[in-house]
Amino acid sequence: MKTIAIIDDDVHIGDVLSEILENEGYAVTRAYSGTEALYLLSQSKPDLILLDLMLPGLSGEEVLPHIKNIPVIVLSAKVDVQDKVTLLLGGAVDYITKPFSTEELLARITVQLRKAEKTAHSTVLTAGDLTLDTISFDVAFRGQSIKLTRTEYAILKLLMANPKQAISKGALLDRISLDTPDCTERSLKQHISNLRKKLQEATGTDYIETVWGIGFKLREQNLD
Repeated sequence: MKTIAIIDDDVHIGDVLSEILENEGYAVTRAYSGTEALYLLSQSKPDLILLDLMLPGLSGEEVLPHIKNIPVIVLSAKVDVQDKVTLLLGGAVDYITKPFSTEELLARITVQLRKAEKTAHSTVLTAGDLTLDTISFDVAFRGQSIKLTRTEYAILKLLMANPKQAISKGALLDRISLDTPDCTERSLKQHISNLRKKLQEATGTDYIETVWGIGFKLREQNLD
């Protein structure tokens, strides 16, 4: 049984969501503040999180960077496009504006759980002819191994796991910090430059695209 965590201080909304999800066969855990959410996540790991932004204590925006390897769907009354962009670049997998339909919410939950399950069962990430094995840590292009440093590997792994998403420098640093605690904002640019050079030498093409004002992503023409 999949477990979904509801992080929302609105008791009524939380009760309604709990009933809907439990009727669909999900187990539900709840937190009513940002601080309580962090405690909940320290004790257990749900399969998916529904995160409200307007929380007492730590806000949803402050909680989001602390959530690792769990799909997060943001539920918010905020409708500003920039808010959505910022949160999606910051690690959320989806954003639903309140009020929302039950059918839409359940559909989006199903999609994200399928994606998470597929990712969990796949040990090899691919981008065109470029492959990255998350078990052996081998990176190769058409069977030819490419030697990368620990930090370069962590950066490439994150980009390949999110192939069509531009990832901000801040989100990139935060999400690779467990694998590469020595990588800093100052050194990130050099690490990416070195990675681009190695990939270009091995593949004959530039795999990494700079999205000005946002961060980095894989070039879409290299994904197929």
